[in-house]
Amino acid sequence: MLSILEPQNCCGCYACYSSCSKGCITMQSDREGFWYPQINQIECINCGHCEKVCPILHKEIVNNIPEAYAAYNKDENSRMKSSSGGIFTLLAENIIDHGGVVFGAEFNDKFQVCHSCAETKSEFEKFCGSKYVQSRIGETYKEAKTFLDDGRIVLFSGTPCQIGGLKSYIGKEYDNLFCQDIICHGVPSPKVWEKYLAYREGGSGTSVRRISFREKNESWKRYSVSFQFNDNTEYRVTFDKDLMMQGFLKNIYLRPSCYHCRFKGVNRQSDITLADFWGIENILPELFDDKGTSLIFLNSQKGQDLFQQINERMISCHVDIQKAVKNNTAAHQSVLQSSKRDAFFKDLDKLPFEVLMKKYCVDSTFVKMRHRIHRVLSKMKHMIVK
Repeated sequence: MLSILEPQNCCGCYACYSSCSKGCITMQSDREGFWYPQINQIECINCGHCEKVCPILHKEIVNNIPEAYAAYNKDENSRMKSSSGGIFTLLAENIIDHGGVVFGAEFNDKFQVCHSCAETKSEFEKFCGSKYVQSRIGETYKEAKTFLDDGRIVLFSGTPCQIGGLKSYIGKEYDNLFCQDIICHGVPSPKVWEKYLAYREGGSGTSVRRISFREKNESWKRYSVSFQFNDNTEYRVTFDKDLMMQGFLKNIYLRPSCYHCRFKGVNRQSDITLADFWGIENILPELFDDKGTSLIFLNSQKGQDLFQQINERMISCHVDIQKAVKNNTAAHQSVLQSSKRDAFFKDLDKLPFEVLMKKYCVDSTFVKMRHRIHRVLSKMKHMIVK
């Protein structure tokens, strides 16, 4: 029987839940808002299958030689709707055009983040754009396997641990399965997100109609968080001024397993990895226009074949993978846990949300000034080097 002794040893991927033939595993949220498997020991037959499919306890060793590319979608509209270069749209369109099914993370009608599937181009648009909350897998592993067994092509998009969970659950290779992961900073607490959403709606006095974590109205590098409300008002600020993003980037309320991620590195279980190509202006300045450039890892022959099918619809350039991840440390190492994390969660249900966030997530005036000076000095140093 699966036994989670430490929260850091569970990524909440749903592989154990999906694989239980008796249906005696449920995923329950803890006080921090992260879900973990709970086993009905009366119904459990101790078959041990839930333990066997855990992607952390039995992580697949990958020894591939990935190729890296910088790229962006030639379609300006698709690119501007995306968080980086709009490559996911090209992948999804290709799968749909071949009669396939796409799985990804969406906002449901309550603006919770969950996985679902799409079989048309209009449906998969809900998967586009970053969502800085852990996505609930639900029944989608089972649904994906059903499509695969029926001979349908499937593109499954998720975090590296979700791809690991899917592959462990499926248990064999499918030629018609394409997996796409991301370079993941870490997943914030769904409970913190729900409190933040309630705070924003309370301040507006009406409900949310649309949310975007990565609006490019100012620039790709200085992206904005946007909440559009039903009374046609909008909250929009750059990421460094948004309460939720400040705590996220300071690693205050990520899932415990994210501080000890077992899925880091350039050798990945997915066929394709997508990310922002941070530092592109220094490596390939000709591909930088501050509208978003994607970093792509091609991790398998299937990934390379799929890339070739969409290559004519994007601007791309091969790049050394070690140079490519130089400014994206999340590709190869876990973030450090904030020293404020434990205190933050102790106060989560005690303090009003704005008070809580300003206490733990907002920099003091002194720290802000220090960061501003550091940015100015870095710019001056870069100018001198050039």
